[in-house]
Amino acid sequence: MIIHVEQLKYAYPGSTNTILHGLNFSIAQGEVFGFLGPSGAGKSTTQKILIGALTNYTGSVQVLGKEMRNTTPDYYESIGVAFEFPNFYSKFTALENLNIFRSLYAGSTEEPMRLLKQVGLEDAAHLKVSQLSKGMKMRLNFCRSLLHRPSILFLDEPTSGLDPVNAKHMKDFILEKKAAGTTIVITTHNMVAAEELCDRVAFIVDGQIRLIDSPRELKLRHGQKKIRVDYLKQQEQLSEQFSMIGLADNPYFLNLLRNEQIETIHSLEATLEQIFIDITGRSLQ
Repeated sequence: MIIHVEQLKYAYPGSTNTILHGLNFSIAQGEVFGFLGPSGAGKSTTQKILIGALTNYTGSVQVLGKEMRNTTPDYYESIGVAFEFPNFYSKFTALENLNIFRSLYAGSTEEPMRLLKQVGLEDAAHLKVSQLSKGMKMRLNFCRSLLHRPSILFLDEPTSGLDPVNAKHMKDFILEKKAAGTTIVITTHNMVAAEELCDRVAFIVDGQIRLIDSPRELKLRHGQKKIRVDYLKQQEQLSEQFSMIGLADNPYFLNLLRNEQIETIHSLEATLEQIFIDITGRSLQ
């Protein structure tokens, strides 16, 4: 496992309030793993420990075979981090910013213009960061996290502030990195993005992991074994539900398909958001 965590507990210095209550999880190489939960659940604290920003935890947190409290600066040659609210040198251009950050790494780096082109920012390369929208800054931040070809990416709300077209481009880029063997850890409360990107998700509430599984398995386990058929009959929109068990031999269903004007057929699978609410008793807000 690239990341292995056992009994992780954390309380911020000077506080008696424990934020994380004994987290246990592992993440494999090339996996996209998502922490899902509402604001204040402990997602960002967990991420900060994984990237080495917080070290006064209890339990064990091993990344790339090393305990995080003992990590050294060369660790940052191996990970890329993109926070939800990125900071840049606002008076410098997008390209100048990437070149500055590129110079901080000892190993080989990507060509900044190539990265900007991949996220659709080539025309903004020579604009000052202060002129960029939030969505453009998010894409620039993603470029910055990839400059040094990291083996692990930590992404915080990677589609936040993006329009649907650029959000899709971002998701496609993330999946390309996964296909190339990059391990990706995402923190989000966007269940749609998590379902499209993650191999497994962890539901985290009040500093505790309530469940870890793949989105597909969760939806199969918690969804109804039914389909809904919407159809038109004498200009009236009607709907019927059928059990999937024995569906091929259901005469009413077969008659409907043969004789009525079918508009849509849907399986009644649960959404990740509804599963999260059912399991945790909490909303995502």
